[in-house]
Amino acid sequence: MSGFEHDGVTIDYHIEGDEGPLVVQLHGLTSSRERDAALGLDHGRALRNHRILRYDARGHGHSTGTLDASTYRWAHLAQDLLALLDHVAPGERVHGVGQSMGCGTLLHAAVHDPGRFASLTLVSPPTAWQTRRAQAGNYLAQADLVEREGIEAFVAEGKQVANPPALADVPDTRPTVAEALLPTVLRGAAQADLPAPEQLSKITVPTLILAWIADPAHPMSTATSLHHLIEGSRLVVAQTPYGIMAWPGLFAEHVATHEDAGVERTDAAEVSDAPAAPEVAGSLVSR
Repeated sequence: MSGFEHDGVTIDYHIEGDEGPLVVQLHGLTSSRERDAALGLDHGRALRNHRILRYDARGHGHSTGTLDASTYRWAHLAQDLLALLDHVAPGERVHGVGQSMGCGTLLHAAVHDPGRFASLTLVSPPTAWQTRRAQAGNYLAQADLVEREGIEAFVAEGKQVANPPALADVPDTRPTVAEALLPTVLRGAAQADLPAPEQLSKITVPTLILAWIADPAHPMSTATSLHHLIEGSRLVVAQTPYGIMAWPGLFAEHVATHEDAGVERTDAAEVSDAPAAPEVAGSLVSR
C-alpha cells in the first residue's frame, strides 16, 4: 500500500504488476477497492500483463477525507484521479474503468484531459441530469439520518432496498466510509453530476458501457444516453449475476482491443470502432 498526498488528503493506492500498460480502477460511493472485490466488482481481475492501479477515493476505505462536501463532487474527484496518474504514470496513456461514482469521476477526467486515456469502461452509470435531482434528495436525507441516528440506521435503511437482479447473490457488506465523514460524503454526492451532454459527445476515447437493469440508482436511461452520446461506444446490459460474471472478460477484451502500450499521451485518443459484442449469458447486448 502507498499513500499520495494531494489537496489536503492522503489517497491510498496499490499497483499490482511490474510491467505492461497501466489500468486504473475506480470504485463506487461508500465503497472501496476491498469492498468492490468482496462484491465481485473487481473488474480488472481478468487482465494479464498489465499494471493495475486500484485506489480508495478521498474519504473512502484507507484514504483520508475532509469535511468540505464540495471536495466529493465527481469533478473534484477527477482532479484527484488525474493528480494520482501524474504521480504514478507521468506522460502515460492509461485504461480506465469506473463503477458508479467512479464512472462519474472517470468521465469528468476524460472531458478535462482526454489525451490521458487509451480506453474507458463505464460500469453501472449512475443517475444524471434529470434523474440526479431525486437521487440528490435521497443523499441529503441519508446524511441527516446518519447525523441523527448514526451509521447503523443508514445500514439498516440500505437493507430495505432490494438489489437489482444482477446483484442478487452479492454478500452483505458495510460502507467503508467513517461515520464522522459519511454525512459530508453523501452531501458531496448530492452536489455531483455527470458532465453536460455536449461535453460527453466530444469524447473520442474507445468506450465500453456495462450496465444492469432494474436499479433506480443506476438507471438504464443514463447508460443508454451515454451510449448515444459517445460515438462508437458499446453497451452491454446484465440481467442476472451471470451477466456480471462476464464483465471482467469483456473489460479485458476491450483493453486488449485498444492496447496503447508504450505510446505517450496525445491531445486526443484515436477514434476506434467498437468490436462486435459476443453472446453473453444473462445479458442483453446493444450496439
